[in-house]
Amino acid sequence: MSGPGGSLAQVAFHINASDKIEYTCRLLRKAYLKGSRCQVLASQDDLQALDAALWVRAAGEFLAHSTDGDALAVRERSLLHLGRLAPSGLRVLVILGDDEPPLDMGDVERVIEVVSTQEADKARARLRWKAYRLRGIEPVRHDLAST
Repeated sequence: MSGPGGSLAQVAFHINASDKIEYTCRLLRKAYLKGSRCQVLASQDDLQALDAALWVRAAGEFLAHSTDGDALAVRERSLLHLGRLAPSGLRVLVILGDDEPPLDMGDVERVIEVVSTQEADKARARLRWKAYRLRGIEPVRHDLAST
């Protein structure tokens, strides 16, 4: 898992998200406004919920995005992608609870793991935290309950 020039990606765990989908929408909006290319990895149910949530944002807040079902040309033009078929030039990877972090991150600079308040989600996050550490990456913890 390396960033540009072979350096390790920065990994942050955003824990205690009371609503992972809503929190992820806010994260993606910030990234989108900065022009960052992002990919979201999550369960199919979470990807569908996120896709729907991005369509029904408040007026002026719609975030154009692509999914694995879109044509390659659409995925390549999209700053935000929901699913496994990552576009080129990806800089930020947002993960909503996959069991194991992907081995090859290409040129990803930042990984953001969003973790809910549910104990099962936190337990899976602890395993992912250990997996990053085994790869030589020291994750950073952001507790959303204390902000």
